[in-house]
Amino acid sequence: MTLKFSRSLTIALIFVILFIIIVIGFLIPLQKEKGQLTKAAPVKDFVYKIKADSLNVKFGRVGNNQNLSTILSSYISNQMIDRIARATRDIFDVRKIRSGGKYALVLTRDSVPKTQYFIYEINDVDFVVYDFRDSLKVYRDKKKVTKVVRTVNGTISSSLWNAFAEQKLDMNLGMTMADVYAWTVDFYGLQKGDHFRVIYEEYSVQDAVITTDRILASVFTSGGKDFYAFYYEQAGHGEYFDENGQSLRRSFLKAPLRFSRISSRFSKSRMHPILRIARPHFGVDYAAPRGTPVVSLGDGRVAEAGWHGGYGRFISIRHNTIYTSTYAHLSQYEKGIKPGVRVRQGQTIGYVGSSGLSTGAHLDFRVYKNGVPTDPLKMESPPAEPVKTVMMKSYLQLVAKMKAELDKS
Repeated sequence: MTLKFSRSLTIALIFVILFIIIVIGFLIPLQKEKGQLTKAAPVKDFVYKIKADSLNVKFGRVGNNQNLSTILSSYISNQMIDRIARATRDIFDVRKIRSGGKYALVLTRDSVPKTQYFIYEINDVDFVVYDFRDSLKVYRDKKKVTKVVRTVNGTISSSLWNAFAEQKLDMNLGMTMADVYAWTVDFYGLQKGDHFRVIYEEYSVQDAVITTDRILASVFTSGGKDFYAFYYEQAGHGEYFDENGQSLRRSFLKAPLRFSRISSRFSKSRMHPILRIARPHFGVDYAAPRGTPVVSLGDGRVAEAGWHGGYGRFISIRHNTIYTSTYAHLSQYEKGIKPGVRVRQGQTIGYVGSSGLSTGAHLDFRVYKNGVPTDPLKMESPPAEPVKTVMMKSYLQLVAKMKAELDKS
């Protein structure tokens, strides 16, 4: 009898514990849904450039389905909330307040606290201040941004993307680097041991890095060859040049997508994976996840955009009287891409898929010169305008300084 009672009590306790866990698990998401707000606390000095050492500050984040009214309803009148929404839209439209956005409430330390300010962070740098002390005043401001010039090194083990991931480098910097060398380095033909050194600008707010901005100079060593890049502005426009002042930009990109791998190369005889017959493959296949953006190799006009037999969703771009490029097996087209539309070099035109005769997600990319297929990986592209003669002395002085930093062991 005692044993049965003990078992019953144990089972009952288990059910009670499970019930408590379920209730807590249900309430925690609800709390997050409402948004997070810290208790009012004194601040030593300034907050958002407001002297707040004699005030209390509550920091919070906008919850799901929250808006200005739900955030401020306990702190200011509904009339004032309506006035903010209507009369200050030209400074900041409160409809742009987003879930997860940071904000702060500044209150007096009276027995019945009065709301002095409401501040909403528009982004990592910009914020808007609502001053309720007298009549309503609203203004935008910026946090203090610190710029630092940094240098990083990396070595390739398999790909540029993996090199940045393995060495815990900023992926955004890797993307920028891929853009800088998009015309000159074949990132699909990298070898283990290839390496790079990059000098770049980093911006931070209150010691928190918000972005890695412009690359100032870099060297990428691939296959024993050094590829230098130096940022230089002339005529109000900046771009990258090599150590001799030649532009790194070319008429055509090296590849129509980033960070993928070549699964099949240009060949006069290849076993078709579906038809199981040997036939020419006058293009390059890039294996990439479905939905990966595909960009135009160069400036041009869309000649075809539609279903094209075994090629599935297909785009053809005529760049000039000599060159045409094609993009096959797409999952979808970018909005606005249709025959006759002009496109720019690097503009997204579609997305990787597996439409038509295809065994998996990839891009079949081809280039035709005077109507004859040409190997995209071996195609030479003329450079854009070099550094102007009158600017060359200034440019070479910059190169000498930056190259000395890049060549340090």
